[in-house]
Amino acid sequence: MTKSAVPRRHLPSSPFKAPVEAPLRHFGVGDRVSHDEHGLGRVVGVEEGIAVLVDFGSVQKRILSPYTKMSVL
Repeated sequence: MTKSAVPRRHLPSSPFKAPVEAPLRHFGVGDRVSHDEHGLGRVVGVEEGIAVLVDFGSVQKRILSPYTKMSVL
């Protein structure tokens, strides 16, 4: 069984708490970052709310939002 790509909506009458949305992460050009798969890198370009371009030394990768596997150092 696969998980749906669309999140379920929360009903106001539900006895369960609404899921907490994670705050959006913002990166700036020049920020040092750590990525779970690619390691350490530096942000070289930003497409606000869409993606960031990160230079990991040997390769540049475009990381799409949400940036769950990446954090600022």
